Amino acid sequence: MSIKFADLFSGIGGFHAIGTVFGWSGTYACDIDSNARNIYNLNWQFEPSEDITQDASETVMKVPKHEVLFAGFPCQPFSKSGKQNGMDEARGTLFWNIANIIKIQKPKLVILENVANLAGPRHKHEWEVIIGTLRELNYRVSDEPLIISPHNILPQYGGRPQTRPRIYIAATYVPKNLQKKYTLFADNLNLGSATVKNNSTSWNLLSDLKMDSKLTKKQVEVLKLSKQEEYWLKVWENLLNRFPIVKNESRLPGFPIWADVWLGNIKIKRNDPVWKKDFINKNLMFYSNNKKVIDAWLKKYSKLKDIPASRRKFEWQASDTSSIYDCLIQLRPSGIRVKRANYVPAAVAITQTSIVGKLHRKLSVREVARLQGLPDWFSFKNQSDSLTYKQLGNGISVGAGYQCIKAVIERDKEILNITCKQIVKSVTAAPKNPDTVLRKKTI
Repeated sequence: MSIKFADLFSGIGGFHAIGTVFGWSGTYACDIDSNARNIYNLNWQFEPSEDITQDASETVMKVPKHEVLFAGFPCQPFSKSGKQNGMDEARGTLFWNIANIIKIQKPKLVILENVANLAGPRHKHEWEVIIGTLRELNYRVSDEPLIISPHNILPQYGGRPQTRPRIYIAATYVPKNLQKKYTLFADNLNLGSATVKNNSTSWNLLSDLKMDSKLTKKQVEVLKLSKQEEYWLKVWENLLNRFPIVKNESRLPGFPIWADVWLGNIKIKRNDPVWKKDFINKNLMFYSNNKKVIDAWLKKYSKLKDIPASRRKFEWQASDTSSIYDCLIQLRPSGIRVKRANYVPAAVAITQTSIVGKLHRKLSVREVARLQGLPDWFSFKNQSDSLTYKQLGNGISVGAGYQCIKAVIERDKEILNITCKQIVKSVTAAPKNPDTVLRKKTI
């Protein structure tokens, strides 16, 4: 028996990559973005549908039978009808379409992925409706969210040096005749030995992520720092070098440095929010304690006022590191942030801001694809880099999703051995690291 999966809100196919490793085959995919559909079709030889609301409505069900359902769905607010009645609360949202597919096709395993905020206080109602709806449809699921980031997964299990916390909801179908023995209230997933134990900062970006060594002249030109960007970093590198290196101590304070406070351009106003007053006071105190050093720096760079305001703000998160160029640099709207070159921020931010100091350039498309766990044969053809970065930023981490499925099979294998033994067999036979399969182009 070949396990079939449906891939909802499929993007460019991160979940398809996972299904491929387990030996499963896609029977349905959909995504509203035509460019993402093109890349999906190019790499997986499967053409996604366009609109789930047209394929899984109250009167239409075009999604065929499948054993596993994947959905990296968007978070939408649910109405509060007062009934607190599962699908009734979700009506009018895309989650309702997912639930409708589940209700009719009864996949044996459901894997949902979303931003970590779904489990936060702002979305408490949404979380309760999702969990309640799954149980209403006879699925076993945990009340507790599993939030996992690829940098919390060991490299030998498919982890990556990228901090990208996402929530995974793993639900297993329990027929009514089994519900006396198997409760619908499950324990949370346990990724066990696959996860880093209190040491998530042990990554080294340059050694743990294969960096592009064969960039074209055009790529180098696009990715390298501009003269203006090099100047901004030179200015702050100069300030950093005026403070001594003391082992295990931060050379600059952890709060954002606002040079405009030292220049007198920012002063406390009565109506300022508390956080802003706090930052200003901290900057004033730091200036007072280091007046001679800072004044010398301001004198050297007397034209500091001419650079953009956001580049006159600096946040040092690299402790006793010797140079900005030993770090990872982010040019953010809120200022320049510098951190250790261990793991990078979520791929959404990488599109514009992450710079590898030692290379004096931004991460390439291929490097970001590797951060998401996609193999080097994965093609974006002649698509623009900006569009590719966006698609990667909207994608899932293959390693994180893969380990979640491994974990749910371990949790619910007794049930799945009754309802669909082949799922258990295929997952337990798969390697601990999805890269083992994905690095070979076998599709």
